[in-house]
This record gives sequence, C-alpha cells and structure tokens, in this order.
Amino acid sequence: MARDLAEPPARIGPNALTQTAAALTALKGAAAAETIFARAGLLHRWREPPGEMVPEAEPARLFAAVAEALGEAEARAVLAESGRLTGDYILANRIPGPARGLLRLLPARIAAWMLLSAILRHAWTFAGSGRCRAEGLSLVIEGNPLRSPGGVWHEAVLSRLFARLASRRAKVSRISAAPERFAISLG
Repeated sequence: MARDLAEPPARIGPNALTQTAAALTALKGAAAAETIFARAGLLHRWREPPGEMVPEAEPARLFAAVAEALGEAEARAVLAESGRLTGDYILANRIPGPARGLLRLLPARIAAWMLLSAILRHAWTFAGSGRCRAEGLSLVIEGNPLRSPGGVWHEAVLSRLFARLASRRAKVSRISAAPERFAISLG
C-alpha cells in the first residue's frame, strides 16, 4: 500500500485570522466581517476563532476576500489595522518582558538587528512556506503565501514591532513586490 509522502500544508499563526476579524468588525461592522469570512470559506473560523496555527491558505483566502469585497483602498486600511493588532499581540504575548526591556535599552541599530534576527528565526509563523532572509536592514520574503495589497499587513506588523522595540521613529515599507522586500528605517 502506497503512503502519501506529501508534506503537510505550511501553517501560520492564528492572528492573521483573528486580528483581521477584529479589524473588520471595528472598521466595517460584524455583519460585513461575517460575510467576508463566509466568502473566503472560513465561516467556521468566524464562529470559532482558532487558538493555534492554521493552514497558510486560510489567511491567504481571507486577505483575498477582503480585497475583493472592499476594494484596494479599504482593504489596505483593514489589513493594516489587522497587522497593527497582530504586532500588539506579539508584543504582549510572544516576546518575553526581559527581551523587550533589553531591546529598548540598546542603541536602535543594535536593537533592530537583534529583532530582525529573532523575526527570521520565527518567520514560519507569519510567512508559512515563504522563504525569509535579511538583506541589510531589510526583510525579504520569497514566495510569500500571505500577500496583502501593497504588503500592508506585513508592513504594519513589522512597523509596530520595530517602533516599539528598536526606535519610536522606526517605519517599515515594502519596497519591492517580487520578492517582497520590506525596508526598515529607524528614523
């Protein structure tokens, strides 16, 4: 009997779904959020938000459904808010307090390098099967399965982390689409 040797689908943290639900609800209302989740085939996630990693295809479908339902400008606003909320969740729940304190005490450039290094070690949680690397003070994601209009979701997550841990003036901007390249400016 032949065994299926295919690898399991890559997984991404549930915040890509749960924080998008929160952003949609806050900006467009619960009824619109539920409709968009249904359009993405994720009504079950709307009704019972996930608490563990999800297949990367799910947030990809949700991001596409948000863009299709709202148009690019409104989708950017919703997904940027989702990214900010995800960044806040990571800061509160995934980066230990002593590490946050240390990063805030270091010179901005050193803190940014340390944070970028940690992000690369945990890239699978927000890039799934995408391949991540650093180029200078930029994060490159090749084959990003979690693309959003203009890269706003990743921009917002990364901007929140770098602004809170490396420099208050830090900003992350997507500077190329293929591969997606996010430049980190420390102000």
